[in-house]
Order: sequence, then structure tokens, then C-alpha cells
Amino acid sequence: MKDKLFGVLQKMGRSFLLPIAVLPVAGLLLGIGSTLTSSGYIPEDTFIYKLLCVLGDCGDMVFGILPLLLCVAVALGLARQYKEVAAISAVFGYFVMNMANSSIVNHFMDVEELSKTPGLLSDFLGFTNCMNTSVLGGVILGVIVAKLTNKFHNIKLPELLAFFGGLNFVPIISTVAGIVLGISMTLIWPYAAALIAMLGVAVSKMGYVGTFLYGFIYRLLIPTGLHHVFYLPFWQTAIGGTEVINGAVFYGSQNIMIEQIRLGLPITAEVGRFYSGEFAMMMFGLPGAALAMYHTAHKENKKKAKGLLLSAALASFLTGITEPIEFSFLFVAPFLYFGVHSVLAGACFMIGHIIGAGVCNNFSAGALDFMIYGVMLGNERTKWIYILILGIVMFVVYYIVFRFLIVKFNLKTPGREDSVEEVRLHSKKEYLESSQNKYQKLLEGLGGLENILDIDACASRLRLRMADGNKIDEALLKQTGSLGVVKKENNVQVVYGPKVSTVRIELENYISAIKGKEG
Repeated sequence: MKDKLFGVLQKMGRSFLLPIAVLPVAGLLLGIGSTLTSSGYIPEDTFIYKLLCVLGDCGDMVFGILPLLLCVAVALGLARQYKEVAAISAVFGYFVMNMANSSIVNHFMDVEELSKTPGLLSDFLGFTNCMNTSVLGGVILGVIVAKLTNKFHNIKLPELLAFFGGLNFVPIISTVAGIVLGISMTLIWPYAAALIAMLGVAVSKMGYVGTFLYGFIYRLLIPTGLHHVFYLPFWQTAIGGTEVINGAVFYGSQNIMIEQIRLGLPITAEVGRFYSGEFAMMMFGLPGAALAMYHTAHKENKKKAKGLLLSAALASFLTGITEPIEFSFLFVAPFLYFGVHSVLAGACFMIGHIIGAGVCNNFSAGALDFMIYGVMLGNERTKWIYILILGIVMFVVYYIVFRFLIVKFNLKTPGREDSVEEVRLHSKKEYLESSQNKYQKLLEGLGGLENILDIDACASRLRLRMADGNKIDEALLKQTGSLGVVKKENNVQVVYGPKVSTVRIELENYISAIKGKEG
């Protein structure tokens, strides 16, 4: 049961990556457009001002349809086959769900009474007085549509109705499911809205301790790939806070942040608590850890370890992609990750909250987001200079703590392995001379062609569903450039870093070539 649940959540987590990948671009459009138009430096009657307004509006639209994007992504990700049918069925279901919801409210319920609950009703995508279930409603419907696709894609109806059977039945039953879910939400959501609001208040009352726990748990979940499931409610629901701005109610730290940016307001600490400290950890803390690992590497291994650690540190600093660094020590020294790094990450979030910083992001906390959501908005609005100071301190803390523990306990971090070859095998720049041999070795490390049931990938990991997870040969996988392996029964994640998309494509091409020869 646990294995099955982990598999479903893992698929949901990677499904979130597709729509989330759009958010940095949307965030840049919104950030640049709204920041420059609200700065007062550009006259409103100029072409540049109007163009920036267009860019800002386009970015804002992406965030407005995020629940729909997640609905489609989850349906697509959880459907075992005929994913395109699941995706289009999710679109049908989503719009019908919200129309059913809006229509029930307008025809059968007391709109004035419901409006007394802040944020319960809203107008969006053409729906009026709709109980906006946000990403939660989208995700729930996405799961339902995926289940319906898996169950009914090959259904056979009586000959008279045969046209409506098979794949054609999926959007039909998904539409019905949307109606049922939409009506159900009108009965449940008023109570759910009150409960979520109470939970948001409870988290807020935990203050700095709550912020520490958020950062700590967020980091703990990275190795499992389930961190997307954890942080989205804080970004998109009242769990992340509720605020009234110009008479309108906004809930979810990301939605509040967007409105504060749009109106040129200071980014409050209550919004920044879920973002600001992460910049100190990603831009400074982890590069400090990388420097400590380089300095503690054996002399004969330093040159080869340098390539790996430098590229990983740059990725973390510039883009906020941290897994290349994190997985370089997670598997060889788990205590550094769970007992040190995760705690320090929580501390970064908490201190960022304490100092009142309001530097936010829409994807990850690298230098690019720091410029857009920190520097460009101005220090008086975001207190970004405090994050730089905190970052420098965390660089030193990470460096000292990592260096001390690595030397004290003789941890086998990159460059401290027993052989130079191990450093070569972990380096991104080193590969086997023959691409064919590499993917043959990768296939063997995965237990052979028959052991692979499903192949997918996220930003840094090859994610696979295996017939038998015990057949995985981690040593062999390391020889293909893998940074590590995460196994949960028959769900396996092989870490390759940013190059994982290429690895996935080449592996699939290699498998197709093998099947072609066999055929």
C-alpha cells in the first residue's frame, strides 16, 4: 500500500514540473512588466510602457490558469496510456466543474451570505460567483480523470452506442465527473474554506518556528521527489496566508506576492517567509558546502572533483537547481543532508523571516530570480541587501560545518573516494567513449529491458517504474554518470542533474533501436 501511494505521489510530483516550468518565464514577464510600469520612471503614454503592460498581463494570465494547467498535468502524468485523451478530457471536466459550481451558487444559494466569507467566491475565466477551488480542485479533478482514463479507455458499449465506447467514452465520463465534483464542491467548500483559513492562522501563529519547519521539511522531501506536493498549498492556498489589498481578498503567498508587485507595494515578511531565506541557502550556502568538499578532496583528486563541484555550485547560484550538489553528498554522507543541510535550510528560512525580507520567486531561488524579485523591485520593498548579508554568513557557516564534519568523520564526499576513478565516474564531463556502450551499460544497470515498465524524467532525475527494483545495479549506473539512486520498492529515481533530459531521450532511442532489431 505504501509503495503504491509513493508511486502515485511521485508521479504527481513530476507532473507538477511541466506547468511549474512555465512559471519562471511568466514570472519574468510579470516581474519586469509590473516592476517597470509601477516604478513611475516610464511615462504611461509611451510605447515602452504599453508593451511592458502587455508583458505583465501575459505573465499574470499564466498564474490565473495555473489550476487548469495542474489539472491537465496531473491527468496526463497519472494516465498509464492515452495521455492525450486524458489531457483533453481534463480540460472538458475542469470547465464543466466550475460552471456547475457557479450555476449552483447563483441559482440555489445565498450569494450575499457566502460573500461574507473572505475569498470564498470569485470571478475568473468567465465564471461569476464561483467557489474558486484553486489548485486543489484542479489536482483532485486531474486525479479523477486519470483514473477514469485508465479504467474506461477500452470500455465496450452495446452496438447501438458503440461509437461512444472506448476512448470516446473518456471525455464523456470526465464531463459527468466534472459536474458531480462541481456540485459536491458547493456543499463542501464553504466548510473547507473555513478550515483552511483556520490552518493558515495556526501556521501564522507558529511564527518563526513555523517558518523553520517549512524550510526544514521542504528540504527533507527533496530526495523523495515529493517536495512539489508539499510547497504548492503554501503558494496557492490560505495555508500560505490571506491578505486584503485594496478591498480584494488574496490567499496563498504567491498570489499575494503577485498583487503586491503589480501595485508597487512592499513585499511583506509574511509573504517572503516562504521564499527569502531560500536565496541565502541556494546562492551562498550550498556553494560554500561545495568549496568545503573541494578543499577536503585528496590532492590527487582535486582537479577532477573541481569540475563536478564548480559546475554544480554555479547551477545552484545562478538558477537555484541544487540537486547536483545535494546528491553529491546525500548518498555518501546522509547525515550531512538530513542532519545538517536540512536544518541549516530551515534556519535560512527562519532568519529571512526574522529580518523581514521580501525577496520572492516563482520557481527557484537563484541569482536570476534574485535580480527580478529583489534588486529590480528595490531594497525598500524587498530588503534584498539583508539577504546578501545573510547569504555571506551562511556561506561561511556551510563551509565551516561541512569541512569540519567531512574531516572529522572521514566522509567520502567527491574527491575523497578510495580511487581516482570514482571521481571520474561522478564527473559530468567524463563519459564512456562509446555512447552505445554507455546506454547498454545503463540498461544493464536497470536490470535489463524487461525490467523497465515506465520511463520519465524531472529536472534532474530519471524516474522509472520497475518490474523488480532489486535488480538495480547502483555501481553500474554510477559508471554512466549517475550521481546517485533513490529506491522505493519498484519506483526508482536515477540522478543525473540538468543533463537528464538528454539521458532520457538517448535511453529511449537506444531501447527503440533494440526493439527494432528484435522485431
